[in-house]
Amino acid sequence: MAQSTRETERKYEAPSPDDTSWLTELTGVDGIESVVERDTEELDAVYYDTDDLRLAGTSATLRRRIGGADAGWHLKLPLSDDSREEVQAPLGDAVPDTVRDLVLSRTRGTELRPLVRLRTIRGTRQLVGSQDTVLAELSVDAVHAASLRGGATLASWTEMEVELAQDADPSLLDLVDKTLSKHGIERAHHASKLARALEETGVAAPRLPDKRAENVAPGSAGEEVLTYVEQQVHQLVDLDPAVRRDLPDSVHQMRVACRRLRSILRSYRSVLDREATDPVRAELKWLGGELGAERDHEVLEERLRTGIRGLPRELVLGPVTARLQVWHITRSSEARQRTLDALNTPRYLSLLDSLATLTARPPLRRKAARKPEKVMVKAILKEYDRLAGRVAHALELSPGPECDTALHEARKSAKKVRYATEPARVPLGKSAKRLGKRVKAVQQVLGDHQDSVVARGALRNLALAGHTTGEPGFTWGLLYGQEQAVARKRERELPGVWARASKPRLRKALRS
Repeated sequence: MAQSTRETERKYEAPSPDDTSWLTELTGVDGIESVVERDTEELDAVYYDTDDLRLAGTSATLRRRIGGADAGWHLKLPLSDDSREEVQAPLGDAVPDTVRDLVLSRTRGTELRPLVRLRTIRGTRQLVGSQDTVLAELSVDAVHAASLRGGATLASWTEMEVELAQDADPSLLDLVDKTLSKHGIERAHHASKLARALEETGVAAPRLPDKRAENVAPGSAGEEVLTYVEQQVHQLVDLDPAVRRDLPDSVHQMRVACRRLRSILRSYRSVLDREATDPVRAELKWLGGELGAERDHEVLEERLRTGIRGLPRELVLGPVTARLQVWHITRSSEARQRTLDALNTPRYLSLLDSLATLTARPPLRRKAARKPEKVMVKAILKEYDRLAGRVAHALELSPGPECDTALHEARKSAKKVRYATEPARVPLGKSAKRLGKRVKAVQQVLGDHQDSVVARGALRNLALAGHTTGEPGFTWGLLYGQEQAVARKRERELPGVWARASKPRLRKALRS
């Protein structure tokens, strides 16, 4: 079974062997009371990747390592600048299935093959605090790299890294960094051993996320839109392993990435050719729908549970909590399986291929080469006018199912406007950000209204299920009434919130 830890470290060029005074000064760093030398280790690691380096191109690494206390398969996934998540699996000859699944969004089903072999002689010192607490480890590694992709290209170097202990204060890295810098010990020029090995053994460099497609003009509308699209594609790819492991909020964030991509590809059809993007949008809608079952259930269950907790005990009649729990377990299990099934289909891999092609060879239209201001303002205002029409229609209706549907459609339009402003915040400045903020407030009111509509449907079904076994329906009816009151309150709030988002000066500021 795979397990994961958070790894936070910084790499440095090798210090001069003639100057060890910096070691003594580390003892004076806040919290470090001693530097303890440990035994030398010999590590032997083979790194795996696809032929076109899809893992390296997304800042992920996969290795099979023997030697040391954690021999086995190690998958490292990017987090923040200094941190990565390391997923470990037991040592074996083949890539474990659990690990293979976690890199599927990156490999897109392409075979993983040995890439380079790194043999390392590691000398380790522990930076120890009070009560013999290990705060960090400082390692000096003598590395010997060999390409496994043909030929006999070799490379050797020495480097140093400082890795925080799991519960150590991240600020310690800055303090250690300051001491090392005083002694001329510079940060490493490569993000990882693998990156340096790829360069020095002559293995082809991966296409990195920030490498711009050749047909994108700098400072153009195409560049602004494509930068945003690439960010969302990377977000979707990065979230895949978290969704597979059911990490908190991961399904929600992945679904949001799908929605943002769908929305931007629609709003900026003047930049990206819809003949290429409409099929991608259709598949993103499918994936969002599959993820939606799990996410919608999470939101609904929490809302219902919160409602029950908020009632006085004397108003909770019958096995209300137990029935909600049975309903939750049944529905969540079905929704969870639906998510996993979707992520393991050829259709999902095909979507990932399409997104990779979209960013590598974007189908730019003529307006993509223009300055972003006019192109992006026009796209935003087109979505805004659609929102205005839907809000106006909803406000004309009396409360009821037709009004509920109209408000839901307005909510979806509000999202499209907000997403359209996001890639425009650099070229358009505060005006785009301000409009996005005002429209988000509209979206939140409409979102709570829609959640109340969905909750009322679930409450009615729970009441009917309880009724068939003779359970009292009082509590379900009370909660239904509360949700109905929430909906009416949001309907009363909407005109005021919309008035703030529809001021003429917001449109004028966008155009100026």
